[in-house]
Amino acid sequence: MSNESFVLTTKDFTILEVMYDRRLGRDDPLLPLLKRKLDAAVVVFREDVPESVATLNSRVAFSVNGKDTDTRIISHDRMTSPIGLFLPITTARGLALLGLAEGQVFFHPDHDGMEEQIMLEKVLYQPETARREKDALARLAPARGKPSLTLVRGSLDDRPGLAPVGPDGFDDPGPSAA
Repeated sequence: MSNESFVLTTKDFTILEVMYDRRLGRDDPLLPLLKRKLDAAVVVFREDVPESVATLNSRVAFSVNGKDTDTRIISHDRMTSPIGLFLPITTARGLALLGLAEGQVFFHPDHDGMEEQIMLEKVLYQPETARREKDALARLAPARGKPSLTLVRGSLDDRPGLAPVGPDGFDDPGPSAA
């Protein structure tokens, strides 16, 4: 029995279940990874997912086999955007990162059968956290139609008059004025 666990939102878990159900053959290389993720999943609502967990559409920094850090956005499927921006969960690395917490390592065999170590170093952006922050700001903001700033009059009305300038254009009275 493995002690590994992956935190998945209800949406992410459902997507993985559908991917698992739609696998065409038993020789699909993602099948064991999908089963492992689903069996060890801790499913939470999007409001409850920790900000340090990689979810779908999160921008993450990760390393493979301890090499240089790479940054990608975990996506649902292949995108037509610039190459290298997204890492779909239809690939082993994308699937491996989904549900990991910062500092967590995932081991799986690569396409040559060698064990590959993927470590999630940092979640740089997570849509669930961004949504929580946006909702919190909306609750703090006043109702629509009311101004969020109040203009306070008085400081401009009480300002002193302008100092006169001497005939030579020099307005410094010198040390004797001190």
